[in-house]
Amino acid sequence: MKIEHAAWVVVADSEKFQVFENHGDADLIDLRIRKYSETDNPPTKEQGTERPGRFPSPNGQVSAVANTDWHQLQKENAAIDLAKRINKWAERNDFPALVIVADPKTLGVLRPNLNAFAGKKLVQELAKDLTQHPVTEIERLLSAA
Repeated sequence: MKIEHAAWVVVADSEKFQVFENHGDADLIDLRIRKYSETDNPPTKEQGTERPGRFPSPNGQVSAVANTDWHQLQKENAAIDLAKRINKWAERNDFPALVIVADPKTLGVLRPNLNAFAGKKLVQELAKDLTQHPVTEIERLLSAA
Protein backbone atom coordinates (compact mmCIF):
# COMPACT_ATOMS: atom_id res chain seq x y z
CA MET A 1 0.00 0.00 0.00
CA LYS A 2 1.33 3.43 -0.94
CA ILE A 3 0.66 6.16 1.59
CA GLU A 4 1.58 9.70 0.59
CA HIS A 5 3.57 12.07 2.80
CA ALA A 6 1.47 13.82 5.50
CA ALA A 7 -1.46 11.42 5.00
CA TRP A 8 -3.24 10.35 8.15
CA VAL A 9 -3.66 6.69 9.03
CA VAL A 10 -6.47 5.88 11.46
CA VAL A 11 -6.03 2.51 13.17
CA ALA A 12 -9.16 1.63 15.11
CA ASP A 13 -11.26 -1.02 16.72
CA SER A 14 -14.49 -0.63 18.63
CA GLU A 15 -12.84 0.62 21.81
CA LYS A 16 -9.64 2.38 20.79
CA PHE A 17 -8.23 4.47 17.97
CA GLN A 18 -4.84 5.83 17.02
CA VAL A 19 -4.23 8.51 14.41
CA PHE A 20 -0.83 8.52 12.75
CA GLU A 21 0.71 10.93 10.26
CA ASN A 22 3.08 9.62 7.61
CA HIS A 23 6.35 11.54 7.92
CA GLY A 24 7.91 9.35 5.25
CA ASP A 25 6.95 9.08 1.61
CA ALA A 26 4.89 6.67 -0.47
CA ASP A 27 7.73 4.12 -0.61
CA LEU A 28 8.99 4.34 2.98
CA ILE A 29 6.22 4.73 5.55
CA ASP A 30 7.21 6.53 8.77
CA LEU A 31 4.17 6.77 11.02
CA ARG A 32 4.12 9.19 13.96
CA ILE A 33 1.30 9.33 16.47
CA ARG A 34 -0.95 12.42 16.35
CA LYS A 35 -3.99 11.42 18.40
CA TYR A 36 -5.01 8.54 20.63
CA SER A 37 -8.16 7.63 22.50
CA GLU A 38 -9.43 4.61 24.37
CA THR A 39 -12.96 4.00 25.62
CA ASP A 40 -13.70 2.11 28.82
CA ASN A 41 -16.36 -0.43 27.87
CA PRO A 42 -17.11 -2.98 30.60
CA PRO A 43 -19.18 -6.09 29.83
CA THR A 44 -22.96 -5.73 29.65
CA LYS A 45 -23.44 -7.50 32.99
CA GLU A 46 -21.53 -4.65 34.67
CA GLN A 47 -23.50 -1.97 32.79
CA GLY A 48 -27.06 -3.33 33.07
CA THR A 49 -29.42 -1.94 35.64
CA GLU A 50 -32.44 -4.18 35.99
CA ARG A 51 -33.97 -7.26 34.52
CA PRO A 52 -35.73 -6.78 31.16
CA GLY A 53 -39.24 -5.39 31.01
CA ARG A 54 -42.36 -7.47 30.44
CA PHE A 55 -45.41 -6.77 28.32
CA PRO A 56 -48.80 -8.46 28.20
CA SER A 57 -49.50 -10.31 24.98
CA PRO A 58 -52.97 -10.54 23.35
CA ASN A 59 -53.49 -14.10 24.59
CA GLY A 60 -53.17 -13.07 28.27
CA GLN A 61 -49.59 -14.27 28.78
CA VAL A 62 -46.68 -12.00 29.70
CA SER A 63 -43.73 -11.72 27.31
CA ALA A 64 -40.24 -10.58 28.24
CA VAL A 65 -38.32 -8.03 26.20
CA ALA A 66 -34.80 -8.96 25.15
CA ASN A 67 -31.92 -7.56 27.18
CA THR A 68 -30.07 -4.60 25.72
CA ASP A 69 -26.45 -5.43 24.92
CA TRP A 70 -24.90 -2.29 26.40
CA HIS A 71 -21.38 -3.45 25.55
CA GLN A 72 -22.21 -3.82 21.84
CA LEU A 73 -24.12 -0.53 21.84
CA GLN A 74 -21.07 1.26 23.28
CA LYS A 75 -18.87 -0.27 20.57
CA GLU A 76 -21.15 1.12 17.86
CA ASN A 77 -21.33 4.52 19.56
CA ALA A 78 -17.53 4.67 19.79
CA ALA A 79 -17.23 4.02 16.04
CA ILE A 80 -19.86 6.69 15.27
CA ASP A 81 -17.98 9.14 17.51
CA LEU A 82 -14.75 8.40 15.62
CA ALA A 83 -16.52 9.02 12.31
CA LYS A 84 -17.71 12.40 13.62
CA ARG A 85 -14.15 13.28 14.62
CA ILE A 86 -12.82 12.26 11.19
CA ASN A 87 -15.53 14.38 9.54
CA LYS A 88 -14.54 17.39 11.63
CA TRP A 89 -10.83 16.93 10.81
CA ALA A 90 -11.65 16.57 7.10
CA GLU A 91 -13.80 19.72 7.12
CA ARG A 92 -10.93 21.64 8.76
CA ASN A 93 -8.58 20.24 6.10
CA ASP A 94 -6.25 18.80 8.75
CA PHE A 95 -4.92 16.10 6.40
CA PRO A 96 -4.44 15.69 2.63
CA ALA A 97 -5.36 12.00 2.47
CA LEU A 98 -6.81 9.38 4.79
CA VAL A 99 -6.25 5.67 5.28
CA ILE A 100 -8.52 3.74 7.65
CA VAL A 101 -7.44 0.43 9.17
CA ALA A 102 -10.13 -1.16 11.32
CA ASP A 103 -11.71 -4.48 12.11
CA PRO A 104 -14.58 -5.30 9.70
CA LYS A 105 -17.39 -4.48 12.16
CA THR A 106 -15.94 -1.08 13.07
CA LEU A 107 -15.25 -0.34 9.42
CA GLY A 108 -18.86 -1.23 8.65
CA VAL A 109 -20.07 1.36 11.16
CA LEU A 110 -17.52 4.02 10.15
CA ARG A 111 -18.16 3.93 6.40
CA PRO A 112 -21.79 5.13 6.31
CA ASN A 113 -21.09 7.80 8.94
CA LEU A 114 -18.32 9.57 7.00
CA ASN A 115 -19.41 12.77 5.26
CA ALA A 116 -18.49 13.96 1.76
CA PHE A 117 -15.38 15.83 2.95
CA ALA A 118 -13.93 12.70 4.57
CA GLY A 119 -15.07 10.51 1.68
CA LYS A 120 -13.10 12.61 -0.82
CA LYS A 121 -9.93 12.27 1.25
CA LEU A 122 -10.30 8.54 1.94
CA VAL A 123 -7.80 6.81 -0.33
CA GLN A 124 -7.47 3.34 1.25
CA GLU A 125 -9.26 1.03 3.66
CA LEU A 126 -7.91 -2.11 5.25
CA ALA A 127 -10.21 -4.46 7.18
CA LYS A 128 -7.80 -5.62 9.91
CA ASP A 129 -7.55 -5.05 13.63
CA LEU A 130 -4.06 -3.66 14.19
CA THR A 131 -4.70 -1.64 17.36
CA GLN A 132 -2.63 -3.99 19.53
CA HIS A 133 0.37 -3.97 17.16
CA PRO A 134 3.46 -1.79 17.63
CA VAL A 135 3.99 1.06 15.15
CA THR A 136 6.82 -0.73 13.35
CA GLU A 137 4.58 -3.75 12.74
CA ILE A 138 1.75 -1.51 11.48
CA GLU A 139 4.19 0.16 9.06
CA ARG A 140 5.41 -3.23 7.83
CA LEU A 141 1.87 -4.59 7.35
CA LEU A 142 0.72 -1.45 5.52
CA SER A 143 3.75 -1.54 3.22
CA ALA A 144 3.02 -5.18 2.40
CA ALA A 145 -0.72 -4.61 1.80
